[in-house]
Amino acid sequence: MTAVLEAIGMEKRFPVKQQMLLRRRDTFQALQGIDLALYSGQTLGVVGESGSGKSTLGEILGDLQQPTSGIVRYKGQDIRSLGEKEYRRFRRNVQYIFQNPKESMNPYYTVERILVEPMKILVDGFKPHKARVTVREMLNRVGLPDSTLGKYPSELSGGQCQRIAIARALLLSPEVIICDECVSALDVSIQAQILNLLKDLQKEFSTAYLFISHDIGVIHYMSDFIVVINRGRIVEQGEGSQLIRTPKDDYTKRLIASSCSTGEGCVCGVR
Repeated sequence: MTAVLEAIGMEKRFPVKQQMLLRRRDTFQALQGIDLALYSGQTLGVVGESGSGKSTLGEILGDLQQPTSGIVRYKGQDIRSLGEKEYRRFRRNVQYIFQNPKESMNPYYTVERILVEPMKILVDGFKPHKARVTVREMLNRVGLPDSTLGKYPSELSGGQCQRIAIARALLLSPEVIICDECVSALDVSIQAQILNLLKDLQKEFSTAYLFISHDIGVIHYMSDFIVVINRGRIVEQGEGSQLIRTPKDDYTKRLIASSCSTGEGCVCGVR
């Protein structure tokens, strides 16, 4: 089976300072030799502490930044070799949900415009009236009333903004949604609602998720397969429940122990 999204030999280095006398630029190695594959309908969880490189990996897979070396493949094709039409298809079919959705929304746009605008750009044969009907249906699907359409991001709660971000991604009928710490800023009760909503929508639309989080409990709850990243390297990977039950790497064990001691997420599932 061909992966819908794939990283091969992924490396990312960032310049950190210039040493003028030595004429040398020091770099920080954010990712080192990353190989992973995401398949249709699957949730691939990527977990690691802050600074582990997990968000950088998500941004590279979503083509929000480029790797220093390595390849991102979409359905077997290097995304750098895609023609204009094929890249447009990639851009529509790989969507992103950010940690703070309000920052990804134009504060001067109403919710309706926030949801319609990507469709106008990326949907072939866009029809305004049909789009508005589709937007209302999707808004209701994520648990928000029609009255939300006339509001601005500043008038909404964090949970409402996250639901709108989910609706915006799903309106394009993507094959992949990259969820980068998409519930970490929310209250626990709202976290559970959003996670369960994502699971329900995945069953309905067969969307693949790349789910990124520092919380291994949340990752366990959401993921079919888990990849553990530490200092830019994959230190362990495996089927979700099995990896949690029998972790091999000390770093994975520490993540699990930390989740249990803080009560965060809870490894057995969402609280």
